[in-house]
Amino acid sequence: MATTERDLYELLGVRRDASDAEVKKAFRGLARELHPDVSEQPDAEGRFRAVAEAYEVLSNPETRQLYDRYGHAGLRRGGFTPTPFDLGNLGDIFSAFFGDDLFGRGGARGPTRGGDVGAAVAIDLSEAFAGVSRRLDLEVAVTCPRCSGEGAEPGTERISCPTCRGSGRLQQVSRSVFGEFVRTQACSTCAGMGTVVERACGECEGAGRRLESKTLSVEIPPGIHDGQQIRLRGEGHAGAGGPAGDAYVEVRVTADERFERDGNDILSSVDLTVVQAALGASVQVPTLEGDLELEFEPGTQPGEVRVLRGKGMPVLQRFGRGDQRVLVNVTVPRRLTDEQRRLLERFEAQSDDDTYRRDEGFFEKLKSALR
Repeated sequence: MATTERDLYELLGVRRDASDAEVKKAFRGLARELHPDVSEQPDAEGRFRAVAEAYEVLSNPETRQLYDRYGHAGLRRGGFTPTPFDLGNLGDIFSAFFGDDLFGRGGARGPTRGGDVGAAVAIDLSEAFAGVSRRLDLEVAVTCPRCSGEGAEPGTERISCPTCRGSGRLQQVSRSVFGEFVRTQACSTCAGMGTVVERACGECEGAGRRLESKTLSVEIPPGIHDGQQIRLRGEGHAGAGGPAGDAYVEVRVTADERFERDGNDILSSVDLTVVQAALGASVQVPTLEGDLELEFEPGTQPGEVRVLRGKGMPVLQRFGRGDQRVLVNVTVPRRLTDEQRRLLERFEAQSDDDTYRRDEGFFEKLKSALR
């Protein structure tokens, strides 16, 4: 049991002499607060299941009396097990426990929201930088135009479900030496609707919906990150008398060999020859907006980082941009002619300590670049 070692009255926040109405009211409030679809608390699902189990025990006179006398041990010895339920539909959970829905209405299940649909789209880094529009082809369930979602052939009507007699629910009673346990679940014949079709629609075969391909346009904003999702409201599967679900588009940003992304910053590198690093040079470096000419001073050292302020990615749905950091690599020649070797040896012979004197340490430069 999920609530072992926890006092059930404490879980619901009620006194031990609370009335049935007070217990029910307490659970309704906690269920609305803790359901994972509503709550952002990381432990919401576990707490929701705990209060649901507490309510199931305390709302039944037999199990409540058993718990009051013997605690959790008495429930286990009496064969009590919590009712399994799917956290996906809060209305179904209320129906299972209360015999009505979230808003206290009895009878068969009312309109239900359609399911969500997912898709993925790949863009490159330059498109993530500038923003782009994409068209997607999706297959979704839409309301059948022939029967308007009723599932019945036009000219015929829906009739009361013979299995649940129009209630939309079935009750299962189990008996033990400690009393009866009553569990309520949606009728499988009518899927909780309370009615069935007399003659199924010839186009949707009684489902009330049919699959259809449609094309959606999605606007991908500048600065989007790899793996983020864009929600398109009402573009998912059609509901059964309720609103349509949503479409979720996952954006995959493909790698660019010229850059590495770090949040809103862009990292890149530039190669200088030994001569360029020693004498200084003007070199073209790639940026998200095209090549930019950078001046490197004489004596540029390998590992130096040049910061290009405001040359990074746009900040998603806000103002401003990140920076681009350019790491300097100095390439050392691997193959020398005899003349080149002689010139380098001559240069080395004429060098002294002042030739390689450091103006600023590496870590000081790195700190400056990261400020």
